[in-house]
Amino acid sequence: MGIPAMMYLWPAARGGSTNVEVEGAIDLKPGRSKTLQVGSKAVIVVRERSGFLAFSAVCTHLGCLVKWDADSKKFLCPCHAAVFDGNGKVVSGPPPAPLEAYVVKEIGDKVYVAPPA
Repeated sequence: MGIPAMMYLWPAARGGSTNVEVEGAIDLKPGRSKTLQVGSKAVIVVRERSGFLAFSAVCTHLGCLVKWDADSKKFLCPCHAAVFDGNGKVVSGPPPAPLEAYVVKEIGDKVYVAPPA
Protein backbone atom coordinates (compact mmCIF):
# COMPACT_ATOMS: atom_id res chain seq x y z
CA MET A 1 0.00 0.00 0.00
CA GLY A 2 2.87 2.35 0.68
CA ILE A 3 4.31 2.29 -2.84
CA PRO A 4 1.06 3.19 -4.67
CA ALA A 5 0.57 6.03 -2.19
CA MET A 6 4.08 7.32 -2.90
CA MET A 7 3.48 7.10 -6.66
CA TYR A 8 0.32 9.18 -6.24
CA LEU A 9 2.04 11.80 -4.10
CA TRP A 10 5.19 12.00 -6.25
CA PRO A 11 4.14 11.40 -9.86
CA ALA A 12 7.58 12.39 -11.17
CA ALA A 13 8.97 9.27 -9.50
CA ARG A 14 7.05 7.18 -12.07
CA GLY A 15 9.47 8.15 -14.81
CA GLY A 16 8.62 8.89 -18.40
CA SER A 17 7.89 12.29 -19.85
CA THR A 18 4.77 14.37 -19.87
CA ASN A 19 3.57 15.07 -23.40
CA VAL A 20 1.06 17.89 -23.62
CA GLU A 21 -0.96 18.50 -26.78
CA VAL A 22 -0.87 22.07 -28.06
CA GLU A 23 -4.55 22.66 -28.71
CA GLY A 24 -5.16 24.57 -31.93
CA ALA A 25 -1.48 24.50 -32.93
CA ILE A 26 -2.30 23.60 -36.51
CA ASP A 27 -4.30 26.86 -36.77
CA LEU A 28 -1.40 29.07 -35.59
CA LYS A 29 0.03 31.20 -38.37
CA PRO A 30 3.83 31.28 -38.75
CA GLY A 31 5.34 33.78 -36.30
CA ARG A 32 2.51 33.41 -33.79
CA SER A 33 2.69 31.76 -30.38
CA LYS A 34 0.65 30.03 -27.75
CA THR A 35 1.39 29.69 -24.03
CA LEU A 36 0.47 26.51 -22.15
CA GLN A 37 1.29 24.52 -19.05
CA VAL A 38 3.60 21.51 -19.28
CA GLY A 39 3.51 19.94 -15.86
CA SER A 40 3.75 22.93 -13.53
CA LYS A 41 5.77 25.06 -15.98
CA ALA A 42 4.64 27.78 -18.38
CA VAL A 43 5.85 27.13 -21.93
CA ILE A 44 5.64 29.24 -25.09
CA VAL A 45 5.20 27.41 -28.39
CA VAL A 46 6.12 29.39 -31.50
CA ARG A 47 5.16 28.35 -35.01
CA GLU A 48 7.80 28.91 -37.65
CA ARG A 49 7.43 28.24 -41.36
CA SER A 50 9.37 24.98 -40.92
CA GLY A 51 7.63 23.78 -37.75
CA PHE A 52 7.31 24.55 -34.06
CA LEU A 53 9.71 25.57 -31.27
CA ALA A 54 8.97 25.56 -27.54
CA PHE A 55 10.74 27.32 -24.67
CA SER A 56 10.19 27.90 -21.00
CA ALA A 57 8.21 31.09 -20.52
CA VAL A 58 10.14 31.77 -17.30
CA CYS A 59 12.93 34.34 -17.51
CA THR A 60 16.22 32.98 -16.20
CA HIS A 61 16.90 36.21 -14.33
CA LEU A 62 14.20 36.44 -11.65
CA GLY A 63 11.46 34.15 -12.92
CA CYS A 64 9.13 36.65 -14.56
CA LEU A 65 7.03 35.38 -17.48
CA VAL A 66 8.34 36.36 -20.89
CA LYS A 67 6.14 37.11 -23.89
CA TRP A 68 6.74 36.37 -27.57
CA ASP A 69 6.87 39.50 -29.74
CA ALA A 70 5.91 38.39 -33.25
CA ASP A 71 7.06 41.65 -34.86
CA SER A 72 10.64 41.48 -33.56
CA LYS A 73 10.68 37.65 -33.34
CA LYS A 74 12.06 37.86 -29.81
CA PHE A 75 11.03 36.89 -26.29
CA LEU A 76 10.68 39.96 -24.07
CA CYS A 77 10.70 40.06 -20.28
CA PRO A 78 8.75 42.97 -18.80
CA CYS A 79 10.52 42.91 -15.43
CA HIS A 80 14.06 44.04 -16.25
CA ALA A 81 14.01 44.56 -20.03
CA ALA A 82 15.59 41.21 -20.82
CA VAL A 83 15.48 40.13 -24.45
CA PHE A 84 15.94 36.60 -25.84
CA ASP A 85 16.21 35.79 -29.55
CA GLY A 86 13.95 33.36 -31.40
CA ASN A 87 16.15 30.47 -30.24
CA GLY A 88 15.92 31.45 -26.57
CA LYS A 89 19.44 32.89 -26.35
CA VAL A 90 20.08 36.04 -24.30
CA VAL A 91 20.35 39.15 -26.48
CA SER A 92 20.38 41.80 -23.75
CA GLY A 93 19.61 42.39 -20.11
CA PRO A 94 20.59 40.60 -16.92
CA PRO A 95 19.57 36.94 -17.53
CA PRO A 96 22.47 34.57 -16.79
CA ALA A 97 21.26 31.79 -19.12
CA PRO A 98 19.08 31.16 -22.19
CA LEU A 99 15.47 30.05 -21.99
CA GLU A 100 15.13 26.31 -21.53
CA ALA A 101 14.16 24.55 -24.77
CA TYR A 102 11.35 21.98 -24.69
CA VAL A 103 10.92 18.96 -26.96
CA VAL A 104 8.34 19.36 -29.74
CA LYS A 105 6.83 16.39 -31.58
CA GLU A 106 4.57 16.75 -34.60
CA ILE A 107 2.44 13.68 -35.20
CA GLY A 108 0.04 14.06 -38.08
CA ASP A 109 -1.85 17.31 -37.52
CA LYS A 110 -1.16 17.30 -33.76
CA VAL A 111 1.68 18.98 -31.91
CA TYR A 112 2.97 17.82 -28.53
CA VAL A 113 5.42 19.45 -26.10
CA ALA A 114 7.45 17.64 -23.46
CA PRO A 115 10.06 18.72 -20.91
CA PRO A 116 13.70 18.40 -21.95
CA ALA A 117 15.21 14.95 -21.40
